[in-house]
Formats: sequence, structure tokens, C-alpha cells
Amino acid sequence: MEKLTLVKVGGKIVEENDSLQTLLNDFMMLDGYKVLVHGGGRSATKIATRLGIESKMIDGRRVTDEDMLNVVTMVYGGLVNKKIVAALQARGVNAVGLTGADMNIIQSVKRPVKEIDYGFVGDVEKVNAQLLSLLIQQGIVPVLAPLTHDGQGNMLNTNADTIAGETAKALSSFFDVTLIYCFEKKGVLMDENQEDSVIETINRPDYEKYVAQKVIQGGMIPKIENAFQALNAGVSKVIITEASQVLKGGGTSIVL
Repeated sequence: MEKLTLVKVGGKIVEENDSLQTLLNDFMMLDGYKVLVHGGGRSATKIATRLGIESKMIDGRRVTDEDMLNVVTMVYGGLVNKKIVAALQARGVNAVGLTGADMNIIQSVKRPVKEIDYGFVGDVEKVNAQLLSLLIQQGIVPVLAPLTHDGQGNMLNTNADTIAGETAKALSSFFDVTLIYCFEKKGVLMDENQEDSVIETINRPDYEKYVAQKVIQGGMIPKIENAFQALNAGVSKVIITEASQVLKGGGTSIVL
């Protein structure tokens, strides 16, 4: 099987020009086929504030009412996505920016209301990996925004880590997939105040131990859960690392 690297990048990295340009220089140099999945929550919050729309978060997750859905659709699918696509084209990478609605690549269901109503938030139901793989095999690099659709004409705000994990799983039928989650630290840290305390590999028993000890907490928990699910579904490698390490291969490897 041919190799494919799927890089998920979010936070400050895509929203600050210097770090974005550095990441794209490295991304361009990756061997084999590639896919980029991006976030953009800070930009969405900033523009919502300018438009007088309040951002509501619960446990770090955005509540997406109708006004906020319009903002995230504009910001993720337009502003952030097209900036990245244009920057890749400038590097000779033939990129195409997509939301889940384009080519019906990712269909979701609106998250059911339980204790919390997250509004127009999508839980991924299916990824059209066959169509995506045809694009990729033509030498086109998909740049996926964290937006999906429900097949009924509604866009849905969807977690970028989940999109990365679900897309990696689906593409693993067609390619030998490495999934890289990039964020602001060098990897999963044993001590969050020690930049160099990177845990090199984490398996399921390690993970459970670290969660019990509160070494791993907050937003890192769903990220690592996504990683295990991806490995169980056929993804070859999952790495959590700093954006600047994408080519160097550092960071934390999640293993079964």
C-alpha cells in the first residue's frame, strides 16, 4: 500500500502567520500522499465578537447556535481554509479546500440533545473515502475544514480532531496511513511545566494509568481516545507532536 500522511493542525498554529508558513514548508516536504485537516476556533471567536455574536463554550467545546454556525462556516470554510490552500499553491502543492459537504465527503448527524444542547454540531456518520482517494491519487492534496453536512441542506460544526481521526480510518482501506496531531507542545508531557518531559510511547494501560494520575487530562483525553480508535480501525501510526516536528518525527507515538 502507498503511504499517506494525514496532518491535523489547529489552534495558534494555523492562525499565526509565521507558525503556519513553517508548518506548510514542512508539510510540503512530506513524502508520499498527504491530507491536511485544520481548525480555526480562535479566528471564529474573534470574528464573532466583532459581529456582536457571543461565543459559548462548555468544557472547551463550542456551542453552535444559528448565528455561530454562520460564523464558523465563513471562517473555517472560507477565510482559514482558502488562506492555507493559497499558501500551498504558492509552494507548488496542488491543494483543494473542502468541507464535508463538498463532493459529499463527510456526512454527519446533528448531535442529539442530552444534558447539553450543543446546537448545530455534527457527529460524523460516514466518510466517502473512495471519492477522496481518487482525488488524492490524482496528486491533489485535500485541505479539510472542520465542517460537515447532514444531507438535508444543513452545515454542521464538527470537531477537527474527530474529522482527522474518521478520515484517517476511512482512508486506511486505500493507503498505509500515518495520522499526526499537531499542537503547541512537543508531545504528551509527563510534567506540563517541563517542555522536554515528552512521553515517547503510550499504550492503553499506560494511558489509563496517566489519566488516573492526572498526567493526561482535559482536551488530551479525547485526542488520545481518537488515536486508539484510529489504530484499532487500521491506521498504521498515530503521533501527537509539535507542528515544528512534523518532518523530524519526534513527539509521542500512540500504540496498541
